[in-house]
Amino acid sequence: MITKKQVINSINSLPDSVSVDDIIDNIILLAKIDIGLEQSANGQVLTEEELDKKLSKWEE
Repeated sequence: MITKKQVINSINSLPDSVSVDDIIDNIILLAKIDIGLEQSANGQVLTEEELDKKLSKWEE
């Protein structure tokens, strides 16, 4: 889970003139990165072979 401090730091790194949509996009990206790091730490990852199989299904 992302912390309030991470969100504040992320917002502070944005330009002074920024849209609400850009702020929301930035927070969503931060949350998705955090989820990915947690999944990786828990071993919830795909091998290259598994990824290739999933991607080939999308290309059909």
